[in-house]
Amino acid sequence: MLSEALRERLLTTAWLLPVIIGAVLLLPTPLFALAMAVIVLLAAWEWGPLVGMTGGRVRLAMMITLALTLALLWAFAPVSSVPLVAATLWWIGFTLMLPKLRPRAVGGGADALLLPLGLLVLAAPWLALVRLHGEPEHGPFLVLGLMVMIWAGDSAAYFVGGRFGRRKLAPRLSPGKTWAGLYAALVAASTVALVTGLLLGLDGAALGQLTLLGALTLALSVVGDLFESWLKRRRGLKDSGALLPGHGGMLDRIDSMTAAAPLFALGLIWLGVAT
Repeated sequence: MLSEALRERLLTTAWLLPVIIGAVLLLPTPLFALAMAVIVLLAAWEWGPLVGMTGGRVRLAMMITLALTLALLWAFAPVSSVPLVAATLWWIGFTLMLPKLRPRAVGGGADALLLPLGLLVLAAPWLALVRLHGEPEHGPFLVLGLMVMIWAGDSAAYFVGGRFGRRKLAPRLSPGKTWAGLYAALVAASTVALVTGLLLGLDGAALGQLTLLGALTLALSVVGDLFESWLKRRRGLKDSGALLPGHGGMLDRIDSMTAAAPLFALGLIWLGVAT
Protein backbone atom coordinates (compact mmCIF):
# COMPACT_ATOMS: atom_id res chain seq x y z
CA MET A 1 0.00 0.00 0.00
CA LEU A 2 1.23 3.47 -0.86
CA SER A 3 1.45 5.97 1.94
CA GLU A 4 -0.74 9.06 1.74
CA ALA A 5 2.33 11.27 1.25
CA LEU A 6 3.66 9.13 -1.62
CA ARG A 7 0.23 8.94 -3.25
CA GLU A 8 -0.05 12.74 -3.08
CA ARG A 9 3.43 13.09 -4.55
CA LEU A 10 2.65 10.74 -7.45
CA LEU A 11 -0.61 12.52 -8.24
CA THR A 12 1.16 15.88 -8.40
CA THR A 13 3.88 14.39 -10.61
CA ALA A 14 1.24 12.88 -12.91
CA TRP A 15 -0.03 16.31 -13.97
CA LEU A 16 3.16 18.31 -13.47
CA LEU A 17 5.38 16.28 -15.83
CA PRO A 18 3.14 16.62 -18.92
CA VAL A 19 2.80 20.35 -18.28
CA ILE A 20 6.58 20.81 -18.04
CA ILE A 21 7.35 18.63 -21.08
CA GLY A 22 4.63 20.35 -23.09
CA ALA A 23 6.01 23.77 -22.19
CA VAL A 24 9.53 22.76 -23.22
CA LEU A 25 8.54 21.19 -26.54
CA LEU A 26 5.59 23.31 -27.66
CA LEU A 27 6.16 26.88 -26.47
CA PRO A 28 8.20 29.35 -28.50
CA THR A 29 11.21 30.63 -26.57
CA PRO A 30 9.65 33.96 -25.48
CA LEU A 31 6.66 32.15 -23.94
CA PHE A 32 8.95 29.48 -22.48
CA ALA A 33 11.00 32.26 -20.89
CA LEU A 34 7.82 33.73 -19.42
CA ALA A 35 6.73 30.35 -18.04
CA MET A 36 10.15 29.78 -16.46
CA ALA A 37 10.02 33.32 -15.05
CA VAL A 38 6.78 32.49 -13.25
CA ILE A 39 8.45 29.44 -11.70
CA VAL A 40 11.54 31.28 -10.45
CA LEU A 41 9.43 34.20 -9.19
CA LEU A 42 7.36 31.78 -7.10
CA ALA A 43 10.64 30.36 -5.80
CA ALA A 44 11.77 33.91 -4.98
CA TRP A 45 8.70 34.34 -2.77
CA GLU A 46 9.78 31.23 -0.87
CA TRP A 47 13.37 32.41 -0.56
CA GLY A 48 12.57 35.03 2.10
CA PRO A 49 11.74 32.65 4.99
CA LEU A 50 14.80 30.55 4.18
CA VAL A 51 17.02 33.54 4.91
CA GLY A 52 14.99 34.82 7.86
CA MET A 53 12.87 37.43 6.08
CA THR A 54 9.22 36.53 6.38
CA GLY A 55 7.60 39.92 5.85
CA GLY A 56 5.37 40.16 2.82
CA ARG A 57 6.91 43.42 1.67
CA VAL A 58 10.44 42.03 1.66
CA ARG A 59 9.34 38.93 -0.20
CA LEU A 60 7.43 41.00 -2.75
CA ALA A 61 10.47 43.24 -3.18
CA MET A 62 12.55 40.14 -3.84
CA MET A 63 10.12 39.03 -6.54
CA ILE A 64 10.06 42.47 -8.18
CA THR A 65 13.85 42.74 -8.12
CA LEU A 66 14.19 39.29 -9.67
CA ALA A 67 11.61 40.14 -12.33
CA LEU A 68 13.61 43.24 -13.27
CA THR A 69 16.80 41.17 -13.33
CA LEU A 70 15.23 38.66 -15.70
CA ALA A 71 14.00 41.45 -17.95
CA LEU A 72 17.49 42.95 -18.10
CA LEU A 73 19.02 39.56 -18.88
CA TRP A 74 16.48 39.02 -21.65
CA ALA A 75 17.14 42.45 -23.13
CA PHE A 76 20.88 42.87 -22.74
CA ALA A 77 22.51 39.52 -21.99
CA PRO A 78 20.81 36.81 -24.08
CA VAL A 79 24.19 35.42 -25.14
CA SER A 80 26.28 36.47 -22.15
CA SER A 81 27.98 33.73 -20.18
CA VAL A 82 28.95 35.94 -17.24
CA PRO A 83 25.93 35.08 -15.04
CA LEU A 84 26.40 31.39 -15.85
CA VAL A 85 30.09 31.50 -14.91
CA ALA A 86 29.35 33.43 -11.71
CA ALA A 87 26.69 30.94 -10.65
CA THR A 88 28.87 27.93 -11.46
CA LEU A 89 31.76 29.39 -9.45
CA TRP A 90 29.40 29.94 -6.52
CA TRP A 91 28.22 26.33 -6.63
CA ILE A 92 31.78 25.03 -6.84
CA GLY A 93 32.69 27.20 -3.86
CA PHE A 94 29.74 25.91 -1.87
CA THR A 95 30.76 22.35 -2.75
CA LEU A 96 34.14 22.99 -1.15
CA MET A 97 32.40 24.34 1.95
CA LEU A 98 30.11 21.33 2.37
CA PRO A 99 32.38 19.19 4.60
CA LYS A 100 32.61 22.03 7.12
CA LEU A 101 28.94 23.00 7.20
CA ARG A 102 26.88 22.49 10.34
CA PRO A 103 23.13 23.22 10.05
CA ARG A 104 22.91 25.07 13.35
CA ALA A 105 19.65 26.88 14.10
CA VAL A 106 20.12 30.63 13.68
CA GLY A 107 17.01 31.87 15.47
CA GLY A 108 14.97 34.73 14.09
CA GLY A 109 17.73 36.92 12.71
CA ALA A 110 17.86 37.69 9.02
CA ASP A 111 20.74 36.73 6.74
CA ALA A 112 20.91 39.91 4.70
CA LEU A 113 23.76 38.65 2.52
CA LEU A 114 21.76 35.59 1.47
CA LEU A 115 18.92 37.71 0.10
CA PRO A 116 20.84 39.02 -2.94
CA LEU A 117 22.42 35.59 -3.39
CA GLY A 118 18.91 34.41 -4.23
CA LEU A 119 18.99 36.62 -7.32
CA LEU A 120 22.03 34.76 -8.66
CA VAL A 121 20.75 31.34 -7.62
CA LEU A 122 17.42 31.89 -9.39
CA ALA A 123 18.32 34.15 -12.33
CA ALA A 124 21.28 32.12 -13.64
CA PRO A 125 19.36 28.85 -14.22
CA TRP A 126 16.55 30.82 -15.85
CA LEU A 127 19.07 32.33 -18.26
CA ALA A 128 20.67 28.93 -18.88
CA LEU A 129 17.36 27.25 -19.74
CA VAL A 130 16.12 30.12 -21.88
CA ARG A 131 19.41 30.36 -23.73
CA LEU A 132 19.46 26.64 -24.48
CA HIS A 133 15.80 26.67 -25.49
CA GLY A 134 16.54 29.42 -28.01
CA GLU A 135 19.12 27.35 -29.87
CA PRO A 136 17.85 27.24 -33.47
CA GLU A 137 18.36 23.53 -34.16
CA HIS A 138 18.03 21.50 -30.98
CA GLY A 139 17.03 24.03 -28.31
CA PRO A 140 13.98 22.37 -26.70
CA PHE A 141 15.65 18.96 -27.02
CA LEU A 142 18.69 20.20 -25.04
CA VAL A 143 16.47 21.55 -22.27
CA LEU A 144 14.48 18.34 -22.12
CA GLY A 145 17.71 16.33 -22.06
CA LEU A 146 18.90 18.26 -19.02
CA MET A 147 15.59 17.74 -17.23
CA VAL A 148 15.53 14.02 -18.00
CA MET A 149 19.08 13.72 -16.66
CA ILE A 150 18.03 15.27 -13.35
CA TRP A 151 14.83 13.21 -13.14
CA ALA A 152 16.65 9.98 -13.98
CA GLY A 153 19.31 10.75 -11.40
CA ASP A 154 16.74 11.52 -8.72
CA SER A 155 14.83 8.32 -9.41
CA ALA A 156 17.97 6.16 -9.44
CA ALA A 157 19.18 7.72 -6.18
CA TYR A 158 15.79 7.16 -4.54
CA PHE A 159 15.39 3.50 -5.47
CA VAL A 160 19.01 2.34 -5.30
CA GLY A 161 19.81 4.41 -2.23
CA GLY A 162 16.71 3.15 -0.46
CA ARG A 163 17.55 -0.46 -1.26
CA PHE A 164 21.33 -0.57 -0.95
CA GLY A 165 22.34 2.68 0.70
CA ARG A 166 24.25 2.28 3.94
CA ARG A 167 26.83 5.04 4.06
CA LYS A 168 25.28 8.48 4.32
CA LEU A 169 26.34 11.18 1.89
CA ALA A 170 25.65 14.23 4.07
CA PRO A 171 23.88 13.06 7.24
CA ARG A 172 23.81 16.49 8.87
CA LEU A 173 22.07 18.08 5.91
CA SER A 174 20.07 15.33 4.24
CA PRO A 175 19.95 12.00 6.11
CA GLY A 176 18.18 10.25 3.24
CA LYS A 177 21.01 10.69 0.75
CA THR A 178 23.56 7.90 0.45
CA TRP A 179 26.74 7.31 -1.52
CA ALA A 180 25.10 4.32 -3.23
CA GLY A 181 22.28 6.58 -4.36
CA LEU A 182 24.76 9.13 -5.67
CA TYR A 183 26.66 6.49 -7.66
CA ALA A 184 23.40 5.25 -9.18
CA ALA A 185 22.38 8.80 -10.03
CA LEU A 186 25.72 9.45 -11.75
CA VAL A 187 25.31 6.32 -13.87
CA ALA A 188 21.74 7.23 -14.78
CA ALA A 189 22.59 10.82 -15.71
CA SER A 190 25.65 9.76 -17.70
CA THR A 191 23.51 7.27 -19.62
CA VAL A 192 20.93 9.93 -20.47
CA ALA A 193 23.74 12.28 -21.56
CA LEU A 194 25.22 9.54 -23.74
CA VAL A 195 21.87 8.88 -25.41
CA THR A 196 21.36 12.63 -25.86
CA GLY A 197 24.74 12.90 -27.56
CA LEU A 198 23.99 9.99 -29.87
CA LEU A 199 20.69 11.58 -30.88
CA LEU A 200 22.56 14.83 -31.57
CA GLY A 201 24.91 12.92 -33.86
CA LEU A 202 28.00 13.30 -31.68
CA ASP A 203 30.73 10.70 -31.66
CA GLY A 204 34.27 10.15 -30.46
CA ALA A 205 35.70 12.63 -27.98
CA ALA A 206 32.66 14.94 -28.14
CA LEU A 207 30.36 12.10 -27.12
CA GLY A 208 32.62 11.18 -24.22
CA GLN A 209 32.83 14.80 -23.12
CA LEU A 210 29.05 15.17 -23.13
CA THR A 211 28.73 11.99 -21.07
CA LEU A 212 31.22 13.38 -18.56
CA LEU A 213 29.32 16.67 -18.53
CA GLY A 214 26.17 14.75 -17.63
CA ALA A 215 27.89 13.22 -14.60
CA LEU A 216 29.32 16.57 -13.47
CA THR A 217 25.94 18.25 -13.94
CA LEU A 218 24.24 15.60 -11.83
CA ALA A 219 26.89 15.92 -9.12
CA LEU A 220 26.36 19.68 -8.93
CA SER A 221 22.58 19.20 -8.90
CA VAL A 222 23.01 17.25 -5.64
CA VAL A 223 24.91 20.23 -4.24
CA GLY A 224 21.96 22.47 -5.12
CA ASP A 225 19.66 20.12 -3.23
CA LEU A 226 21.99 20.09 -0.22
CA PHE A 227 22.22 23.89 -0.25
CA GLU A 228 18.48 24.22 0.12
CA SER A 229 18.49 21.53 2.82
CA TRP A 230 21.09 23.57 4.69
CA LEU A 231 18.95 26.71 4.45
CA LYS A 232 15.83 24.88 5.64
CA ARG A 233 17.53 23.18 8.58
CA ARG A 234 18.96 26.47 9.80
CA ARG A 235 15.41 27.83 9.96
CA GLY A 236 13.72 24.67 11.21
CA LEU A 237 11.67 24.28 8.02
CA LYS A 238 10.66 21.00 6.43
CA ASP A 239 9.76 22.50 3.04
CA SER A 240 10.20 25.85 1.35
CA GLY A 241 6.45 26.07 0.86
CA ALA A 242 3.28 24.08 0.21
CA LEU A 243 2.50 25.00 -3.38
CA LEU A 244 2.97 21.49 -4.79
CA PRO A 245 1.24 18.76 -2.75
CA GLY A 246 3.64 15.98 -1.86
CA HIS A 247 6.63 17.98 -3.11
CA GLY A 248 6.59 21.06 -0.89
CA GLY A 249 7.30 24.43 -2.43
CA MET A 250 8.46 25.47 -5.88
CA LEU A 251 12.01 25.86 -4.61
CA ASP A 252 11.92 22.29 -3.32
CA ARG A 253 11.13 21.17 -6.86
CA ILE A 254 13.80 23.20 -8.68
CA ASP A 255 16.67 23.22 -6.15
CA SER A 256 18.68 20.68 -8.15
CA MET A 257 18.15 22.60 -11.38
CA THR A 258 19.39 25.88 -9.89
CA ALA A 259 22.89 24.40 -9.66
CA ALA A 260 22.76 22.06 -12.66
CA ALA A 261 21.49 24.34 -15.43
CA PRO A 262 24.31 26.95 -15.48
CA LEU A 263 27.04 24.29 -15.60
CA PHE A 264 25.23 22.26 -18.27
CA ALA A 265 24.73 25.34 -20.46
CA LEU A 266 28.38 26.35 -20.09
CA GLY A 267 29.49 22.82 -20.92
CA LEU A 268 27.38 22.70 -24.07
CA ILE A 269 28.76 26.09 -25.15
CA TRP A 270 32.31 24.83 -24.58
CA LEU A 271 31.56 21.67 -26.59
CA GLY A 272 30.14 23.75 -29.43
CA VAL A 273 26.71 22.13 -29.12
CA ALA A 274 25.25 25.49 -28.04
CA THR A 275 26.28 29.08 -28.66
